[in-house]
Amino acid sequence: MKPQKIHILGIAGTFMGGIAQIAKAMGHEVTGSDKAIYPPMSTQLEQAGIGVLDDDSTEFLKQEPDAVVVGNAKSRGHVAVEATLNAQQVYTSGPQWLAEHILKDRWVVAVAGTHGKTSTASIVAWILEYAELNPGFLIGGVPENFGVSARLGDSPFFVVEADEYDTAFFDKRSKFVHYHPRTCVLNNLEFDHADIFDSVKDIQKQFHHLVRTVPGNGLIVMPTDEPNLDEVITQGCWTPIEKQGEKGEWSFKLYEQDGSEFEVSYKGNDVGRVKWSLTGLHNVRNALSAVAAAVHCGVPASIAVEGLSEFKGIRRRMTLIGEVNEIKIYDDFAHHPTAIDTTLKGAKNQLNKQGSNQVSNQATRPGKSGRLIAVFEPRSNTMRMGIHKATLPLAFKEADAVYAFIDNDWNWNLPTEEFSQPVHVQNSYDALLKQLVAELQPGDTVVMMSNGSFGGLHQKLFAALQAK
Repeated sequence: MKPQKIHILGIAGTFMGGIAQIAKAMGHEVTGSDKAIYPPMSTQLEQAGIGVLDDDSTEFLKQEPDAVVVGNAKSRGHVAVEATLNAQQVYTSGPQWLAEHILKDRWVVAVAGTHGKTSTASIVAWILEYAELNPGFLIGGVPENFGVSARLGDSPFFVVEADEYDTAFFDKRSKFVHYHPRTCVLNNLEFDHADIFDSVKDIQKQFHHLVRTVPGNGLIVMPTDEPNLDEVITQGCWTPIEKQGEKGEWSFKLYEQDGSEFEVSYKGNDVGRVKWSLTGLHNVRNALSAVAAAVHCGVPASIAVEGLSEFKGIRRRMTLIGEVNEIKIYDDFAHHPTAIDTTLKGAKNQLNKQGSNQVSNQATRPGKSGRLIAVFEPRSNTMRMGIHKATLPLAFKEADAVYAFIDNDWNWNLPTEEFSQPVHVQNSYDALLKQLVAELQPGDTVVMMSNGSFGGLHQKLFAALQAK
């Protein structure tokens, strides 16, 4: 294919930044524009040699690009969008570009669901890599085994995180309807994205559009305990299904309650034992789905399970920022009540395990707190609309104390009286930082949860504690 000039509007997002890296690897001349660009995407784009213009710049049109790829964060009224339309410039969406230029020739493994998409897609990609299949991938996070969120790859296999959010201002279908996977993982389905969906049924309709695209010689992997997905399947399914969970084809047995060690079984037969750095029952379930998907791609089950033990995790999924003054600081992407709940359960189980080990080793020191501290900002569109406000208190039940940043412009208050533990709310990052530095104790485990940059609070807290 002849190299093209491609400009990407909204290049700083993980998906569009991934498109940029893949297009560059194909030999295209790639530029982009955006605002608020920060690591890890800014680092990846710089390493790929991709220049980024200011968000409102229209200079790219003077270069007469062959195509402008428009991210779904850009709407009518945006300066660069309006300039693109007025110039009658050829434009497309990220998912459509990916489908037409990459996926049409590949065995696509798509991972969809309200939660766990990034983790499961990362695990699938790593298993295929461990099996020496050199897959391409586009993931909404950075798997530590790869160090990048996207790669072209040179095998038939391509793993894509399949998002249900809308495609672009001119295409309101979910992104994943463009991908036409041969192997499709459906993790779960809950109400989310209240800015574009009115109900669970609206989301189920989009999921069924995805199910309709999976061929009869493909495979759908799904849990045994997700009634909202079961309802999607009853609308019509033409593809074999394998289920994971209790009474599913794929099941597990825990050897450690924090999920760090478990046995994988297929149809009642043990396949192999996993010992890895991840925690939480949700990650065990993600691993089962990933193994099922990899086996469908031809990886022997024993090799797939073996690869799990070599998986290093994903940045911003319980990533340890550091430990200072016996205080551990973790960064996590959780921003939906279910994700918050599962993340904190995993952290609590890990704390309990550490506590038991300390007791058995007679190493417990008096005064060491062992508290689980949750720090979060409800910055997603759905959160800021107040949709999940009523379910938040229960999501934090594992935490010993909760700290929150809530911007005054969001115009809603956290129902602190509904929480079972102390809740501290600040309307500025600086005030929150000051309070944390003053109140954290040796032995605390701090989990900072946001689907944004959190004002760089993770590193600022670590630095402030070091200085203290």
